[in-house]
Amino acid sequence: MVFVETKLEGVYIIEVEKREDDRGFFARTFCQHEFEARGLNPRVAQCSTSFNKRKGTLRGLHYQVAPYGEVKVVRCTAGAIYDVAVDLRPDSLTYKQWVAAELTEDNRRALYIPVGCAHGFQTLVDDAEVYYQISEFYHREAAKGVRWDDPAFGVQWPLRKGPIVSERDRSYADYSL
Repeated sequence: MVFVETKLEGVYIIEVEKREDDRGFFARTFCQHEFEARGLNPRVAQCSTSFNKRKGTLRGLHYQVAPYGEVKVVRCTAGAIYDVAVDLRPDSLTYKQWVAAELTEDNRRALYIPVGCAHGFQTLVDDAEVYYQISEFYHREAAKGVRWDDPAFGVQWPLRKGPIVSERDRSYADYSL
């Protein structure tokens, strides 16, 4: 695996290293030792899948607060998404900044999102499926979110006209801290 640093501290794009032959290829997508060697949290408490029927579906921006903060490793297993991490760590040099990566079934990239960052994505095609490895169990009382179009962050989503957003994700108040 190749860990590519982003402008947000602790957020990485993870690229696979294919070993190809006439049958196809083999590639490692997770290794506890490789994560630990970079100081990344390798814990996986649960895995989840999100299937999205329509292009333009926007989910997020979600996170969990302490003591249930979570690391997410996100991969697109079918289709293509625009995956976003927003830094909500007040002591971070990149506080309130965001980074995005296009994750597709073809590029097989993943995005590592550390504790303290919100996560969301927008589907770029119909029938997109997203696979999450999550370091903490879901705790309803700790589940929080910030609005996808909150001016505090200025995330530039690729499909701005008419995104398909849940009522919950649309109703978050303006961010303040």
